[in-house]
Amino acid sequence: MGLFRTSACLLLGAASAEIYLKEDFSGDWESRWVVSDWKKDTGEAGEWEVSPGKFFADEEASKGLRSTQDAKFYAISTKFPSFSNKGKKLVIQYVVKHEQGIDCGGGYMKLFPGTVDQKKLHGGADEDVYNMMFGPDICGYDKKTHVIFRYKDQNHLVKKKPKCESDSLSHLYTLVVADGNYTVSIDSKEVQSGELREDWDFLPPKMIKDPAISKPSDWVDEKMMDDPEDKKPEGWDDVPKEIADPDATQPDDWDEADDGTWEPPNIANPDYKGEWKVKRIDNPEYKGVWVHPETDNPEYKDDASIAQYPDFGVLAFEIWQVKSGTIFDSIIITDDEEEAKAYAETTFSSLQEKEKAAKDAADEEAKKKEAEAEKEDTDDDEDDEDDEDEDEKEDEKEEKKDEL
Repeated sequence: MGLFRTSACLLLGAASAEIYLKEDFSGDWESRWVVSDWKKDTGEAGEWEVSPGKFFADEEASKGLRSTQDAKFYAISTKFPSFSNKGKKLVIQYVVKHEQGIDCGGGYMKLFPGTVDQKKLHGGADEDVYNMMFGPDICGYDKKTHVIFRYKDQNHLVKKKPKCESDSLSHLYTLVVADGNYTVSIDSKEVQSGELREDWDFLPPKMIKDPAISKPSDWVDEKMMDDPEDKKPEGWDDVPKEIADPDATQPDDWDEADDGTWEPPNIANPDYKGEWKVKRIDNPEYKGVWVHPETDNPEYKDDASIAQYPDFGVLAFEIWQVKSGTIFDSIIITDDEEEAKAYAETTFSSLQEKEKAAKDAADEEAKKKEAEAEKEDTDDDEDDEDDEDEDEKEDEKEEKKDEL
């Protein structure tokens, strides 16, 4: 299927859907993807392959881009005809399969302008600047789906934390950005949505605390106060916390010459009432919690161009993984959700069910082989014991002959 840009007519020809990129890693995939030289000089760059993995629904159709080496950096990208999402809906969708049981590593993609040098691509903070980043990132208990936008020379992370999946099956990740809103879905089910202006700190706050107003000096915001009529009872502090046990008696074997003067042990004083505290009552002067009045922020200026870019042209997987084996597949970038849904229907709809069946069968076969291996080891041990017994019997016969 490969890489292409096309238009597809919708119902009644009222509009057209743009498909900027479709990739299933079939055919001559290496001609469409460029491996970056990043980290190669230090030996830290991981190698890629296209593989269906260890368990799959269909050996050929399930082939995807797979990381192959543990504790490595990975950077690979593909170029497509440049487009802008200004005034358009943007839909990004792909399949991620952490077949290795990932413990720490990325499974996200990055979208760059078409001008990036693919052979040197590295989307670090001081390197190549990407427009967007989307997809799962897992390290220990920290499991999230990244949604990052570049805005005014800064990368902005979503303030919420969309969940992600970390099991060993394939999962479909979809991001839709349109009209100042976004939706993140996993396996075609929405996991988070909202407004871009609300869930990212792109803009300064629309309202600020009015700098011309301060809390009145006579404002009372203490709800409770000490009761001025409450006085500590006379003799309160004279009651000790502990007293000598009145029921204790000197042991019969106590020797004052050796043990000193006997004193009864202390016990809690039943008359002790603790530290005295003045009673608290409602404060008659209480005016409530003072709320600082807000005013329009003079630095706030709305921007309709948030998350809209003049140039998308390169998609990259640029990640670090402790344990390799992640497979990426079924990528589509389009301006139409229906196109993405249709692609998911043909590539993903029954994938998990078939993968699980294949994995269960593989696990069962592995258990069977393990049991057989254990049995062989046991049989070998028994054979060795039998041989030892025979050797001992032969030795006994020889000893008897010598005695005779």
